[in-house]
Parts: sequence; C-alpha cells; structure tokens
Amino acid sequence: MKLSVRILSVVAAAALLAACENAQPPAEPVDPFDSQNFRTRPEGSIMDIFSGGPDNQALDGGAIPVNAYLWRASLDTLEFLPLTSTDPFSGVIVTDWSTNAATPNERFKVTVYIDSPKLEATALRVAVYRELQGQGGAWTSAEVSDATPRRIEDAILTRARQLRVAALQAEEG
Repeated sequence: MKLSVRILSVVAAAALLAACENAQPPAEPVDPFDSQNFRTRPEGSIMDIFSGGPDNQALDGGAIPVNAYLWRASLDTLEFLPLTSTDPFSGVIVTDWSTNAATPNERFKVTVYIDSPKLEATALRVAVYRELQGQGGAWTSAEVSDATPRRIEDAILTRARQLRVAALQAEEG
C-alpha cells in the first residue's frame, strides 16, 4: 500500500512538472516613458483626444460623446464673447459676461450644452442670461426673449452644417 502511494505521488509530481514545460515567464511591465519604448510608439497629436487616436483607450470607444462639428461651430459662433470655460468632455461652453458699447447698462452671458455625438438640433441647447445695471451700479437679472437662444442655436447649426459639407468636399478631393 505504501508503495502504491509513493508511485502515485511520483506520477502526480511528474505530471505537474510536465504541465509546466511550455510555461512562459511573466512579461516585464512596460514603462511608457522608457526612451526605447517612447521612440517606437506611434506618433499622434493633441487632436487625438477628439478622434479616439492611438492612446485614447480610456474613453468608451475612444471618442468623446460630443459632436465635433457642433463643438467647432459653437466656438466659431460665440467668438465675439469672452470664454470662461470650455469642456469638450462634457460638451459645455460658458462665456463670460459681455456688454455692447451701444448698451453699456446691459450685459449677456451664454452657455452652450452639446449632449450627443449626432449632428442634429436635439443635441444642442443654448441658455442666454441677461442682466441690467441699476442706478446704484448693481446688476440684476432681466428677462431674455425666447427667440434669442433659438437664433443662437440656428446660427450654430448652420455653421455646423457648413463645416460638415466642407469636410465631405475635402474627402472627395
């Protein structure tokens, strides 16, 4: 009985060793800043974050869920206003308060929300804020016409269509 247990133990040990015959040693971790590694990486540009370039695996599918034409068109349309913040990851553009020389006691602020990768009107929302300066110099909120944000949305959508058509024509040659 002892002999059969020993033989069985030796056979089991041999089987375990045979199973390890083709095992590969674990790969060493790759340092992305290693000079040899850095030289062999594919080149890219800062714009790769918008197009899902070579190293952009952190985002779902590699692309930002904001339509690039609407984004560019919004920036083009609002270029006359000073920007406070732009966040292409959330699709929000916020301008600072701006006054017109013709009406120095009135100022406007615009916020654009782009919430879809599709080039369509439902992906765009514009909020316009208006303030009037009182006698004491304090600014107070004032009503904005419903047509104002709609006109800005229309201008952005028109510019986005122009950018899209230009891109298609450039692709065709």
